[in-house]
Amino acid sequence: MGRERIPMTATQPLTPALRAWIIAQASAGISADQVFKAMCDAGWNADVAESAMESVLTEHLAQLQASKDATATPSQPAASARPLPEPQLGQSPSTIDVGDREVSVLLAMQHPRVVVFGNLLSDEECDAIIAAAEPRMQRSLTVETKTGGEEVNADRTSDGMFFKREETPVVAALERRIAKLVNWPENHGEGLQVLHYQPGAEYKPHYDYFDPTQPGTPTILKRGGQRLATLVIYLNNPQAGGGTSFPDVGLEVAPRRGNAVFFSYAAPDPATKSLHGGSPVIAGEKWIATKWLREGEFK
Repeated sequence: MGRERIPMTATQPLTPALRAWIIAQASAGISADQVFKAMCDAGWNADVAESAMESVLTEHLAQLQASKDATATPSQPAASARPLPEPQLGQSPSTIDVGDREVSVLLAMQHPRVVVFGNLLSDEECDAIIAAAEPRMQRSLTVETKTGGEEVNADRTSDGMFFKREETPVVAALERRIAKLVNWPENHGEGLQVLHYQPGAEYKPHYDYFDPTQPGTPTILKRGGQRLATLVIYLNNPQAGGGTSFPDVGLEVAPRRGNAVFFSYAAPDPATKSLHGGSPVIAGEKWIATKWLREGEFK
């Protein structure tokens, strides 16, 4: 859904009944794509339908959040007050000192919160991570929120592995840099995951947070709470393809060795516009390292 917004017309007004219907569909777990298709099938202009859905759901989410904030207790702080990993960009710096190197700031967006960094890793460090990971690669799994376990997902056609925290000197140095870069404790991050994509491999658009409505999510959250942010680090340069896409805002970050893209999500909700995917590799191969950051200590 990346079209230019067109104001609703007098012939297709956003009535209270339609507003209530959209909210009811979202509350019942019906996907945005299904709701959008139903509106178009009912005769709505596609751009008007998209605008109506976005305005209604954004307003509804704000109302829900206001209600939560009003009833929050000291032991259950409001989600809007929850601290998030965040680089220090208040004075629009071109670089950030992370102790052992200067990391470049190449792009910053507010909504979704996306920051592209350059020079996070040297070529030698990228090679070292790939060399340590390559013998341990297996078909990538995804977290299954229905059960709290893991499963093979047809949307994710890569091989992968996880390092333990500080497993190698290069991994330990990278974890220290990440902690300083986004102002988040090292032990609040999952182990570094390395992924390898061959030509044609991809990871279709998805969210990284754990769906709070799924029965397996409480089990997953016991290891460190909800995911709050992601850092994708590029370890090589594919010949073509393999970017990181953000479909809600029409953004694609090109994979360049040593660079990284950071994005955060203040709540486990599509309104964060943190939908993202790994675009298909067209030529060559793609190696990346991913770091997920949690609310609390990851065990």
